Amino acid sequence: MPRLLPFLLLLLVLGTRPAADAKPRPAGRVVAEFNKGWKFLLGDEAQAKEAAFNDANWRQLTLPHDWSIEGKFDEKNPAKPEGGGLPTGIGWYRKTFTLPATKDKRVYIEFDGVYQHSDVWVNGHLLGHRPNGYSSFRYDLTPHLRPAGQPNVLAVRVDNSAQPNSRWYSGSGIYRNVRLVTTNAVAVDHWGTFVTTPQVSTTAATVAVQTQIRNSAGGQGSVNLQTVVLDAQGKEVARQLTQNIRLTDSTTRVAQSLSLSNPQLWSTTRPYLYRVQTSVLRGKKAIDSYETTLGVRTAVFGPQGFLLNGQVLRIQGVNQHHDLGALGAAFNVRAAERQLEILRAMGCNAIRMSHNPPAPELLDLCDRMGFLVMDEAFDMWQKKKNGKDYHLDFPQWHRRDLEDMVLRDRNHPSVFIWSIGNEIREQFDSTGTRLAKELTATVKRLDPTRPVTSALTEQEPDKNFISQASVLDVLSFNYKHAEYPKLPQRFPGQIFLATETAAAFETRGHYDMPSDSVRVWPLDGKTKFTTGNPDFTASSYDNARPYWGATHEAAWGALKQNLHLTGTFVWSGFDYLGEPLPYPWPAHSSYFGVIDLAGFPKDAYYLYQSEWTTQPVLHLLPHWNWQLGQTVDVWAYYNQADEVELLLNGKSLGTRKKTSNDLHVFWRVPYAPGTLQAVSRKAGQTVLTRTISTAGPAAKIELTADRSKLQADGKDLSFLTVRVLDAAGNLVPDAANLVKFAVSGPGVVAGVDNGYQASLESFKADSRKAYNGMCLAIIQTTEKGGTITVQATAEGLAPAAVTLTSR
Repeated sequence: MPRLLPFLLLLLVLGTRPAADAKPRPAGRVVAEFNKGWKFLLGDEAQAKEAAFNDANWRQLTLPHDWSIEGKFDEKNPAKPEGGGLPTGIGWYRKTFTLPATKDKRVYIEFDGVYQHSDVWVNGHLLGHRPNGYSSFRYDLTPHLRPAGQPNVLAVRVDNSAQPNSRWYSGSGIYRNVRLVTTNAVAVDHWGTFVTTPQVSTTAATVAVQTQIRNSAGGQGSVNLQTVVLDAQGKEVARQLTQNIRLTDSTTRVAQSLSLSNPQLWSTTRPYLYRVQTSVLRGKKAIDSYETTLGVRTAVFGPQGFLLNGQVLRIQGVNQHHDLGALGAAFNVRAAERQLEILRAMGCNAIRMSHNPPAPELLDLCDRMGFLVMDEAFDMWQKKKNGKDYHLDFPQWHRRDLEDMVLRDRNHPSVFIWSIGNEIREQFDSTGTRLAKELTATVKRLDPTRPVTSALTEQEPDKNFISQASVLDVLSFNYKHAEYPKLPQRFPGQIFLATETAAAFETRGHYDMPSDSVRVWPLDGKTKFTTGNPDFTASSYDNARPYWGATHEAAWGALKQNLHLTGTFVWSGFDYLGEPLPYPWPAHSSYFGVIDLAGFPKDAYYLYQSEWTTQPVLHLLPHWNWQLGQTVDVWAYYNQADEVELLLNGKSLGTRKKTSNDLHVFWRVPYAPGTLQAVSRKAGQTVLTRTISTAGPAAKIELTADRSKLQADGKDLSFLTVRVLDAAGNLVPDAANLVKFAVSGPGVVAGVDNGYQASLESFKADSRKAYNGMCLAIIQTTEKGGTITVQATAEGLAPAAVTLTSR
């Protein structure tokens, strides 16, 4: 216990709470959250790197932080609408902290991600520069720290002023978590373990553990290394001790092998996790302890397809960019968890991290929730996609950035494949062959256990110089679904994966008829887009797409018919900020998502749910507020049934059955107000019934919380859905009322949204107009427990309130 006192003091001095924010370890390692107590300046200040600089007037905040999402939308912002139309620029962060005595200790600062071009100083000493906004990195503070009790100053300059540098919204700032890590001079290195399962069966598994020990003490000496495997209940199930390890004066690697009896396997339906505890010992005394997550599983591509634990599994995935809607790029665990929950209910089992390494906590969530992950390194190599993008830094930094991604992420059981690039322009010249070989070799050197791919667009072998390198384990292709049948002949003996499919345009709750006429927006890459809708909407009938994309039904139908493709990643799971194709300003977020920016499913969500899940599905669209006599196309997505009957005001309009490759059924119905009802049946028995009624004038607000019991940690969130209803409780499909939110108790409005891609309302307001009858408020806890009451009001509507409990 006496040896723990300095480290407990460290936690108190940092202003953190051990129960929530730090992980004190009995073996001399302390991992302390370092997100609180920062000061921020939007602008450049050359002297801010100096410890004596006066930052008294700077804004105080808690990380993660994205300053762009706080700004005003403007077409003239340098990031342009493709970057979300929000401000970028240069910002400074400073934090003053004190430490207890750190003699014979090493103190490191770890950043999970800073967008972008960050420079870090401590007490005026430059620690380093990292240009890549998605890379995680750490610096050793030890040589520059002041004596115990004296203030230290950490300063971070973030330069996101060179624009445009991204094809989507990037955010700006220290937008992921920061930690302070203190260890003894001899300790497990940064990302210092590599745990694999080279042999797995239902009766036994071999766990291979490679540990890198860093010796910062000077001299050689010797230590022992003890590795213990704990099951999900914390029970020890394996142990190995390696003795008398002779240290070098830098790093020493140790290999161990343990056996598990009757292992519990990790899968997408039962993501069972073990913990590997690695302890460095002097004699019997632990001087460091390090923990690694372990999922025992096999993941193999072969002639039968993709096999997880020996069973064929079709990859039913989506692409995800890194923003969290109204929260911007600032990472929040609960917000990411909510996205995954919504995707899981759709039947999704895999995420492609497009097109960059994600926040590490997102991979933790995928481990726990059972999502496969394609971990992707780059959107470009040496050839640019934007004038100021990563191609400028690729020559100097690509090896370091790729190595860091693999070292950081290779222990996650969710990660089943690495991607070295997306639609890389070097596909079309011989440099692609050289670089593909170099990048693949880098990955394989650090992780020989997983396959490597790259998302390609060129499906002609003699034109694709990346595929000609013959180093990719899986050939992944974006779009061009009509060419799928030709792939086995063009690339004999290869394994295929569809890394991007669909890219259909949809706005939630908007419908363009006729529904069976597909709008191609734009027609090609040269024709200026002049059509579309004056209100910047796209049809939710799944009948609008770009020339290079496909409707959801066409893309998924092709995947169903071409089983040599091992699966799909739909573009995209959620709408994301930026890339507002096909529209110009004021559109500033994408139309591609199966789910809108607020997290509300579009109609295509139920297409995938009907195809990707075994739960009974019956989804009826559109709404039922039209002009009298207007012909309305009525669709139904369904499964687990033979047929669907449609009734209008109790009168049958006929029964429809899916035939051949149909993915929905539909009727053309002359509109009459009343109630539209769909009934699905199997063998004559009713499976599900769905009704939609004509809505009257807006009368009241319905307010629903996704979670009512929260943690008082200053991070937890409750997502409140607002629905504008008529007096009978029907959603009013065109309601656009301005809804105001008032919060009492220990909570704040963290963001608001309505999913409309061309809304210029601030995400950081306390009000939002409903769009097609719905909007969203995100409530964040403070660090005080208590009752949080949120009231939603709108002129002329009956208000609504919810009560949340924060503990």
